[in-house]
Formats: sequence, C-alpha cells, structure tokens
Amino acid sequence: MPSKDLVAASSRPLILSVLRRGETYGYALLGEIRDVSGGEMNWSDGMLYPVLRKLEKEGMVTSRWGLSDEGRRRRYYQLTPLGQTVFEEERQQWSRVDKTLRKAWRLADQTA
Repeated sequence: MPSKDLVAASSRPLILSVLRRGETYGYALLGEIRDVSGGEMNWSDGMLYPVLRKLEKEGMVTSRWGLSDEGRRRRYYQLTPLGQTVFEEERQQWSRVDKTLRKAWRLADQTA
C-alpha cells in the first residue's frame, strides 16, 4: 500500500484521469481507482470527497445532482475545460517524474 504522502500527491491526477473519460459519481470513481491500481489504492469516501470539493472550488470539476437507474440521488462529477488542461499538464509532469525514477532505480540496481 502506498504511503499517505504518495496517495495524497497522486489523488488529483488520478481523479482527473478518471473524469477525463466522462462524467461519473463518487462511488464509481472510488471503484475505478481501486481497479486501475490493482487494489493497491482502496480509498475511502473521506479521502475522495475533500479532493473533489477542492477541484470543484478551483474550477477543474463541476458537479450536478442526478438520479441513478434505481432512482437514488447521486452527485455526478465531470471535468471542465480547465480540468482538461490541468490533466494534460499534470500527465506530462508525472511522466517526467516516472521516467526519472525508473532511470534512478535502474542505476541503483546496477551498483547494488
């Protein structure tokens, strides 16, 4: 399980990535993150909703109330144009970090 710091640092790009594929609601978003991480990141509501509220406040996400197929009220979230832009920027940044870490780990393995 990743550390709290890594989970916190990766929460925004993960949420933006899921929402880039289309509108969804919180429980489905939690499931998607769990699935894409192979079960390594099993977030709680208490982890997700503060980040969603912050993204909404910053103008990257909008939300609306709607009804599920069963008639239950759900809050649906989707990216705004700003959210799309931030997603692209963060994807590039995280790709550079990933590339750098992979190289550093390869070098560390060669000298170990």
